[in-house]
Amino acid sequence: MDLQAIRSGKLRQLAGVDLQDEDLSNTDLSGVNLSGARLSGADLSGAKLSGASLEGANLVGCQCVGADLRSTLSGANLMQADLTEADLRGSNLRGANLMRARLTRATLSGAFLSGANLIGVSLQGVDLRGADLRGANLSGVNLHGANLSQADLQGALLSEANLEEADLQGANLAGANFAGANLLCTELQDAHLEGANLSNACLIGTVLDKNQKLVGSKHES
Repeated sequence: MDLQAIRSGKLRQLAGVDLQDEDLSNTDLSGVNLSGARLSGADLSGAKLSGASLEGANLVGCQCVGADLRSTLSGANLMQADLTEADLRGSNLRGANLMRARLTRATLSGAFLSGANLIGVSLQGVDLRGADLRGANLSGVNLHGANLSQADLQGALLSEANLEEADLQGANLAGANFAGANLLCTELQDAHLEGANLSNACLIGTVLDKNQKLVGSKHES
């Protein structure tokens, strides 16, 4: 593969291309078709991928520090990828595998993460405002201080997750599983909790509306 042609922007159709372990840092790949590409171990730090298609791509262990990933990543494998400070606002990550990925200081507001696997990920303090996390697997995930206001977590798995001081104001939590989760001092004003499982969850200091009740929820405070 001609890396110089890729870096210069001459090649735009790269579906299925093998770029494993290649250095593509700071490369402008905006709008490039990388569907099904093999990018495991590649360095995409600082790369611009806005509008690119990475559907079903293999990015296992990929370095994406500070990358602009406002792209289509549905079904992509991002296991153990380093997404520190990556821009994922509005990205399509439906069904993506983010197991043990690093997302420190990443921005995920408005991202589509329905059905995504986020086990082993630290989302402490991460911006997930308005994100679509329906049916996502967040079991045991650290969401301490994360901003999930207006997020859709309907049917999401959050058992044993740490949501201490997280902002869930206005979030849709209907049918979500919070069994054994830490909701210490979590903000839940205007959140929809119909059918949520809060069994054995820590609700000490949890902030609810004055008249808000956990109607239809299973809970033990």
